[in-house]
Amino acid sequence: MARELQTVGVVGLGTMGAGIAEVFARNGLTVVGVERDEVAAERGRGHIQHSTDRAVKRGKLSVEEQQALFDRVTFATELEALADCDLVIEAVVERLELKREVFSALDKIVREDAILATNTSSLSVTEISVATERPRRVVGMHFFNPAPVQEFVEVIKTVVTEPHVVEDVQELARRLHKVPVVAADRAGFIANALLFGYLNHAVSMVESRYATREDVDAAMRLGCGYPMGPLALLDLIGLDTAYEILDTMYKQGRNRLHAPAPILKQMVTAGLLGRKTGRGFYTYEAPDSPVVVDDEHTPSTSGGAPAVRSVRQVGVVGSGTMAVGIIEVCAKAGYDVVYVARGTEKVDRVRAALERSLEKGVQRGKLSSEERDAALRRITGTAKLDDLSEADLVVEAVVEELSVKQALFETFDEICKPGAILATTTSSLPVIDLAMATKRPSDVVGLHFFNPAPVMKLVEVVSTVSTAPEVADTVAALAVAAGKHPVRCGDRAGFIVNALLFPYLNDAVRMLEAHYSNVDDIDAAMKLGCRLPMGPFELLDVVGLDVSLAIQRTLYLEFREPGFAPAPLLEHLVTAGYLGRKTGRGFRDYTA
Repeated sequence: MARELQTVGVVGLGTMGAGIAEVFARNGLTVVGVERDEVAAERGRGHIQHSTDRAVKRGKLSVEEQQALFDRVTFATELEALADCDLVIEAVVERLELKREVFSALDKIVREDAILATNTSSLSVTEISVATERPRRVVGMHFFNPAPVQEFVEVIKTVVTEPHVVEDVQELARRLHKVPVVAADRAGFIANALLFGYLNHAVSMVESRYATREDVDAAMRLGCGYPMGPLALLDLIGLDTAYEILDTMYKQGRNRLHAPAPILKQMVTAGLLGRKTGRGFYTYEAPDSPVVVDDEHTPSTSGGAPAVRSVRQVGVVGSGTMAVGIIEVCAKAGYDVVYVARGTEKVDRVRAALERSLEKGVQRGKLSSEERDAALRRITGTAKLDDLSEADLVVEAVVEELSVKQALFETFDEICKPGAILATTTSSLPVIDLAMATKRPSDVVGLHFFNPAPVMKLVEVVSTVSTAPEVADTVAALAVAAGKHPVRCGDRAGFIVNALLFPYLNDAVRMLEAHYSNVDDIDAAMKLGCRLPMGPFELLDVVGLDVSLAIQRTLYLEFREPGFAPAPLLEHLVTAGYLGRKTGRGFRDYTA
């Protein structure tokens, strides 16, 4: 049975330490907070005051509860004040030498049965613990920022941590209304080990000018439902903190994907640390402000409208879910649409699907009956590709097989009028391979909608080395007219979203097959610790393990990056026919 801890100490009352102290005090524990001097201690008290004032203002805490909270907290400047604590958690800056000094000093002060914990997010708990005479009573207790809000806590055990110590800390986390997940002592633990590889890859995209910071962030927010884009999140975390975490992870695992992007070190050296200094990847109106202001990298809107081609009629080839969605999007935006399906039966099936979808829009109040009827009048179905001859833009949305798409683009080249734009919705194939199947590669562009197209706001506009600027500008303008948010990138595997998303998912599979953690804990870490809408295994089962494997193989073949090689466990599950929800079994069993 877990021991009930009553008095806790917190060493270091910066933003994180003060937040941890507040969490303990909110939940009825007696707290002793220690800082290096009176000024720092008062600053820590100010952090708690500011946080609890906000809670009172929002009705989440009464004035009486706020006062009772402060009555449970004692502020001190000497470690000796922690002598009677049941648990002491260290929350000083991420420097191993400093943390070891703190633990060595605490070892001589606290009771023999006291637990010593570190809130480190990246350093070795083992290396910290050996600064004491009681490494068996040392544990990691990694809160996430802001501690009063985030529900997740990683409990890190070393190879010598006593099991009952881990149990005591888990039970304490539950008393704090947190969700504890136990993990072994390795750099990054669960959440950061998966998160920071993704963030580092996003930095590399911007550093190489593959895409802008705005487009990378918008792509992940709109394409994946993430609460923040990766560059904005790095600014919030702090670029110095991010650099230290990545550097620690790289030194321990030698995974090139964790080697900090060079621009990170340059920005840290220049003092561009993110929100806390007022400038990082973005510029803020003041240090610690969340309000982004324009700077020299902000896209200009003063150059006038770009030159675009006139688009009145859109052709769509395909009869699947994506094709139907694109037809609906374009018709609702006021474009005449000619769609081509194989045979009259499929033509009729597409029409019926469109009628059902538009009717649902009416029933949900998102569309008037007049708008529904007008959209349907703009749509014409046919089984003949020749009927695309007058289309200004033709969008291909057929099966993801290169040979099929190439044959189609050869046909477009023969049928479509001069100046018509030829677009592909491919999510993984090289757009240039389709462009070179025509005699007009400058007119070919990638136009990657996300599924379901009527709902998802994101569209990736993919330019090849041959795509004419006005062609990309034209399809981007069409996307805006259809109520979508276009982001631009070059023609390489995965574009923005898949290139950032799937290596992260692959890393999660590698973590699982290494028996570092389990499916439920890894999913919980990413949903609760990083506020992602789905955990990696939940998402893999929804996407389909076969689809995920195909995308990961494409990324590996394109980049030749060892870290992108598909995890063997993913390969084995696909071979066994465990493809996720669609087969009833993937990383979880859905047949029950």
